[in-house]
Amino acid sequence: MAEVNNTNSTAGELLFGKILTPAGWIEQGVVALSEEAIHYAGEAAWLPEAYAHWPVGEAANNGGLLIPGFIDVHVHGGAGHDFMYADAEALESITRFHASQGTTTMLATTMTADKKSIDRVIAEVDAFRTAGMPYAQLAGLHLEGPFISPKWSGAQNPEHIVPANIGWLEQWEEQYPGIIRQVTLAPECEGALEAVLWLRKHGITAALGHTNATFEEVIAAADAGLNQAVHMFNAMTPLHHRKPGAAGAIMFDPRIRAEIIADGIHVHPAAITVLSRLKNANNLILITDAMSATGLSDGEYTIGDLPVLVQGGVARLKENPEALAGSTLTMIRGYRYLVQEVGLSLEEASRAASLTPAISLGMERTTGSLEAGKRGDVLLLDDALELRGVWIGGRKIAEPS
Repeated sequence: MAEVNNTNSTAGELLFGKILTPAGWIEQGVVALSEEAIHYAGEAAWLPEAYAHWPVGEAANNGGLLIPGFIDVHVHGGAGHDFMYADAEALESITRFHASQGTTTMLATTMTADKKSIDRVIAEVDAFRTAGMPYAQLAGLHLEGPFISPKWSGAQNPEHIVPANIGWLEQWEEQYPGIIRQVTLAPECEGALEAVLWLRKHGITAALGHTNATFEEVIAAADAGLNQAVHMFNAMTPLHHRKPGAAGAIMFDPRIRAEIIADGIHVHPAAITVLSRLKNANNLILITDAMSATGLSDGEYTIGDLPVLVQGGVARLKENPEALAGSTLTMIRGYRYLVQEVGLSLEEASRAASLTPAISLGMERTTGSLEAGKRGDVLLLDDALELRGVWIGGRKIAEPS
């Protein structure tokens, strides 16, 4: 692996272990971290002399598995807080909690709401990003709605559903350039195809979700630039052998990346296995869809402005128990599930949790894999895939909880 010029760098720390790199596993490897970046990631025997006297990171002394930090592009909150109502203190609590679970980068995900409420969330996230982020980095926002189908609203409040509005998108982009990274919409609804064209022109992920679209309508949207699907199999027209629906179109079309909630509740592991075999070229993305109850005990919560009852870690709308309301999943649990229950390799699960979401965000040059020059976002796992250490921007955070 290449190294970066350390002429002006101060001594950082060395993490020894079995390292996952883009070229595969290095059994006796080392990662050199300093000044937010990875300076070297490769064979320990080839460690350049410039780094040889750097201190060894305490948590990595006994080796372990070193993999890139997780990137969650679809998460609504955690630790008792919802992005829809979060101030700076709540944003720090959310990012601190998810960092303790291996998430090093995330998108603050909104709910279907009135424009004034979405305006407030965007302003809060923008201010928080400007002030500096000590834990998981908010790369921007994922707007899940309000441009969705009322027939598949799920845990989204149907009262706030509206046609796709390019005027709103233009206003948000002008006032907060680059902060919106992903928009979920129903491609069959009014104005959606025009919105997809606008989103892709501005480098924003155009994702389908909460949709009643047919197979043909999804393919037409992909022709217009639609390139992702949220929480695969949930809140969309299902696969049928004569009507493949949205689910069939996503599995069929390699242009569309598929998000998956790997918690054993939203999707059967066999369905994830089938999906992973089709989406095997950097187009499967692990997400949590985590809501405010994540990290807390069972009880009554809200998602957006809808009441939720969490029982046995499963979140459902209180007024409609058939509707799942996000999840209480964390990225490290989802990673383990992909490996231990679905049967993905450690490398395949890592791509779904780190590299592919980085590609989705256009951030693969700076994060998503362990390579010299990239941001120092590193996780240390033991052989049971338990999280033992988290480094964000080259800095070790508090011990994982």
